[in-house]
Amino acid sequence: MNIFDQMKRYGHEELVFWYDKTTGLKAIVGIHDTTLGPALGGCRMWPYDSEEEAITDVLRLSRGMTYKNAAMGLDLGGGKSVIWADSRTDKSEPLLRAFGRLIQSLGGRYITAEDVGISADDMATVARETRFVGGLKETSGDPSPATALGVLEGMKAAAVMAFGSPDLSGKHVAIQGQGHVGFLLAKLLIEQGARLTVTDIHPEDTRQAAEDLGAAWVEPDQIYAVDADIFAPCALGAILNDDTIPKLKVRVVAGSANNQLKEPRHGLELMKRNIVYVPDYVINGGGVVNVADEFHPDGYHPDRAYARVRSIGKQVGEILARAHREGLPSQQAADQVAEHRIHTLGRVQSTYLPE
Repeated sequence: MNIFDQMKRYGHEELVFWYDKTTGLKAIVGIHDTTLGPALGGCRMWPYDSEEEAITDVLRLSRGMTYKNAAMGLDLGGGKSVIWADSRTDKSEPLLRAFGRLIQSLGGRYITAEDVGISADDMATVARETRFVGGLKETSGDPSPATALGVLEGMKAAAVMAFGSPDLSGKHVAIQGQGHVGFLLAKLLIEQGARLTVTDIHPEDTRQAAEDLGAAWVEPDQIYAVDADIFAPCALGAILNDDTIPKLKVRVVAGSANNQLKEPRHGLELMKRNIVYVPDYVINGGGVVNVADEFHPDGYHPDRAYARVRSIGKQVGEILARAHREGLPSQQAADQVAEHRIHTLGRVQSTYLPE
C-alpha cells in the first residue's frame, strides 16, 4: 500500500501512527478535513487481519465523519481513530491511557469519542490523559441512544418514500448487528409495532436478549436474504456489495453502520433495483450531534441535542427527495449537500479577521 496515494485518494490532511512499547498499543488517527473545525470522530478497537486493513478502515471512517459532521450542520471537521487490538482480551487501563497521550499530543486537531469496541467508561480512562474527549458520562454520555433514535427517524422518512407513510407498524425489519445501537434500535422498532428478524456475529451475547424482545433470529450469512420491508445494517461496513445486493428482498436499506457501500457504484445498483438507500453518514448522525452539543457555548443541554437528533428524519427526507428529483443515487445527493457546506463555509472563513 502506498499510504500517500491513499491519503490523496481520500483527501486526507494527516495520518498519525502511534506505537507504545510499554502497553503494545498500536493506534492510527486519521484527520480528514478541518475546514469547518477540529476533527471529531470516535475511536474503534478492532482485531484487524492486517495493517493495510486497519489503515483503509481509518481512512474510510474519517472521511465519512467529515461528510457526516458537515451534513449535520456542525462546525466540526472529520476524523477517526482505530486501535489495532481485540477489545475483549487486549483492553487495559495503561493501553487506554497511552491512547489518551496520543490524542493530547495532537493539540486539539482531533477530538475522540467512543465507537465499536470502546465504551463511555473507556473514554473516561482516556480522558485522564487528554481533554480532547467527547461523550463522557458526566456530559452527553453514551451516544448509542441518540444514534438509534436518529436511525429510527431516518427510517420513517425512507418509509414515506418507499411505502407512502412513515408508519412502521407491521413493517418487517431485518437488523444486522445487535450491539449497542442495533439492540436499542430493535427496542424502538418494537415500540413502533414493527416485526423483527435479527442477527449478530456474537450470538452468545445477544441472541437471548433479542428473542426476549420478540425478534426472530437467523445466522449472520442469512440476514441478506430475509424477505422483509427494511434492511438495517448496524454492524460493520462494506456489507452492500456484489455478493449481497442481489440477495436483498427489501424496499429500504436504512441502518447505523458506517461505510455500508463497498464502492460508490453499489449505491447506483441499489437505485436500479428500486431500493431506497439512506446514506449512512446522514441517518447515523445522531450520536455525533449529541456529542457535538458538548461544545456549545452554553454547555451540553440534552433537550436541545435530542431536538436536533429528531430533525434527522427531515434531513433524510430532503436528501431522498433531491436524489429522486435529480435521478441520482442517494449517497451522491448527500455528498453534494455536505460538499456545498464545506466549500461555502471554507470560503467564508478564509476572510481575514484581526485578533
